[in-house]
Amino acid sequence: MNTGLLSRIAETLYWTGRYIERADDTARIIDVYMHRMLEDPHADEDADCRGLLAILGVPSPDGQRADIGLALFKLAYDAKSPSAVTGAVLAARAGVRGVRGVVSSEMWECLNVTWHGLPAQRRSAERIGPHVYLRFVSERAALFFGLADSTMSHDDAWRFLVLGRSLERVDMTARLLLARLSGTQYELGWSMLLRACGAHESFIRTHGWASEPQRVTEFLLLDRLFPRSVMHALSTAEECLTAMDPGPERAGDGNPARRPIGQLRTRLEYADPGGLAGQLPELLGALQETCGQASDAITKRYFQYAAPVTWVQEG
Repeated sequence: MNTGLLSRIAETLYWTGRYIERADDTARIIDVYMHRMLEDPHADEDADCRGLLAILGVPSPDGQRADIGLALFKLAYDAKSPSAVTGAVLAARAGVRGVRGVVSSEMWECLNVTWHGLPAQRRSAERIGPHVYLRFVSERAALFFGLADSTMSHDDAWRFLVLGRSLERVDMTARLLLARLSGTQYELGWSMLLRACGAHESFIRTHGWASEPQRVTEFLLLDRLFPRSVMHALSTAEECLTAMDPGPERAGDGNPARRPIGQLRTRLEYADPGGLAGQLPELLGALQETCGQASDAITKRYFQYAAPVTWVQEG
């Protein structure tokens, strides 16, 4: 490992990137689902809420009806769960608080102000609906990453932050597409799926208003220019790992953290868009598996030290 960062700092930045991206993506997904449920008088609230919980890897309650209030608590307001928006923001703030000498003061202030602003946003959400809370989180996440890009040197500290964001983005996009393929009554339409991925307007500018399934899938998986596509996120993660640890190999790739990401990125790079639909279930499973393998390999290669910090990595 050639990075000069302490393992503890590198791990904190990596998981900060994942937690902030998780808070942003989760807020987007909840917002789209809640909007659909509140607008559709025929919606099955229990089925929709269970579907939303399943997408985000949160167990549904046994012997209890799942309603909007329960789903919002588990996915948005629970401060003890890093799978929830509030819990993810809290985990990121706790991490950045310990590495304030590495990140910029603007980034720390952004997270700190965000955390202290969440209670007021929740009170507003209870009066006028959850959108105000979820929109606040997405905007603050965008501000945080924008500050990281503009106020941090693009060195290994910045790369670990971006690496975490990229892998979390791949995992979340795969979850949404898998849910769309499930064929259940609570699946999202393709247009709503694009909104949940923050891709709707960019897709329209690229392909027009027709949300054809093949076009949507191709855009979210293969588009090289859209920063939230799987291809772009995998390429960014691979670039970060290459810059941190270029390696002297003349043959093969000796970095076990980079290998699974590069293999999957290459598979997507040369995939036939026309045949994507038939490969989709297997491909999305491979995406999630690769994210897990890459995260484990990154941990083993870069985060080994005498007194490991316990991080909650699932959800």
